[in-house]
Amino acid sequence: MTPAGLVVLTDRRQARRGLVETVAAAVAGGARWGVLREKDLPRPERRALARHLRAVLAPVGGRLIVAGPDPLDGDAVHLSAADPLVEAGLVGRSCHDAAELSRLSTEDYVTLSPVFPSRSKPGYAPLGMAAFGELCQRAGRPVLALGGIETPERVAACAAAGAAGVAVMGAVMRAADPARVVAEFRQAFAAPADRAPARVADRLPPNWPANPAP
Repeated sequence: MTPAGLVVLTDRRQARRGLVETVAAAVAGGARWGVLREKDLPRPERRALARHLRAVLAPVGGRLIVAGPDPLDGDAVHLSAADPLVEAGLVGRSCHDAAELSRLSTEDYVTLSPVFPSRSKPGYAPLGMAAFGELCQRAGRPVLALGGIETPERVAACAAAGAAGVAVMGAVMRAADPARVVAEFRQAFAAPADRAPARVADRLPPNWPANPAP
């Protein structure tokens, strides 16, 4: 099984609560997939954090993916665009354009980013919905939308464009009520999205390009 629906990415620096508490709240809101980032931590601390997060996800049948080639005693990894391919039960990879998609091998799923302008990574040109939809068709595997997924309208637009799920970091980490945000995003992803392109356009910054070059 590959990640789908709503996937929570961790960032302890943005979390308004403790990181484990924030993920637990997200799980209470319906999240069943998490990606542990926190790559700057020493391995023993990161390994212990992975153990705590797995304990939060396990009772609801959830699964933790670890960013980077080391699964930290698990069986699921998410690789950067430059990481070497590794063997694991589940392997994802970060992609940003058609060239990176063309280099994929046996990866089970990919993220495409940034779809929208992102407060977590300012300065990166967003793909835009048209380019994102085209890349989803080229990927040949499930695609998670990543970057600037901050409103239910944007979630619905990504679903309409062909995403298998949305990977959300800041909107959950910064939330006063992560469970509510997760529940709203999950509902938006599952709902009919024929209204999404018009609604999401209303939320974009002025002069935001509809389809910039990747």
